[in-house]
Amino acid sequence: MLLEERYRNMYKNAVKHIISNTYEVDPLIHSNKDQRYGLSLIIRPPESVKTAIQMFLKELYNTAPNQYYYPATDIHITVLSIISCYDGLDSDVLHFPDYIALVKKSLKRIAPISITCKGITASPSGIMIQGFPTEPALNSLRNQLRANFKNSNLQESMDQRYLIQTAHATVCRFSNLLEHNLKFLTILESYRDHYFGAFNVDKLELVYNDWYHRRNKSKTLHEFSL
Repeated sequence: MLLEERYRNMYKNAVKHIISNTYEVDPLIHSNKDQRYGLSLIIRPPESVKTAIQMFLKELYNTAPNQYYYPATDIHITVLSIISCYDGLDSDVLHFPDYIALVKKSLKRIAPISITCKGITASPSGIMIQGFPTEPALNSLRNQLRANFKNSNLQESMDQRYLIQTAHATVCRFSNLLEHNLKFLTILESYRDHYFGAFNVDKLELVYNDWYHRRNKSKTLHEFSL
């Protein structure tokens, strides 16, 4: 399935949930008891792209201020969730230098990665910016990471939640019921094909992160220059 078609199908499904009020409200966003942590390799878009995203989020906020909107510092594209977030992950038992070394090994001979951020899609739990890699290098890197980690003794839980095949950035999560569903959808529709920018990926970050990748609750373990 082409990436554009995958995003379109996601959006159509989410719209049905929003119209019927069957979308998923996250009860843990503002909870101090949420202790879900994981290990991820991520891409952070440049400031120009994040600024364009924040303008979109401002429009959504004006209609639905009670939802959770990602600040610019937290916006990211996940290359791979090496350890999916779960309650009880003990960072003290993870030997981070081994993870860093294996990512470095996986980056050898990887072609340059470029991403175009164009349009929005959605899921029953939130809103996402569509990312389109301009070449197969991102998926090649993912496959190399999967192979190297599967052949190691390091703790990993890649693809347990879902097989990541997109390059989206989650920017909004439903944290309360929507009061103006149709107005909210009208804004989404106006941004379906909006151009947010394009960029060459010049570095990746290995992060120990909470579920929402909040900067004040996550830690960058290593930056990999490309």
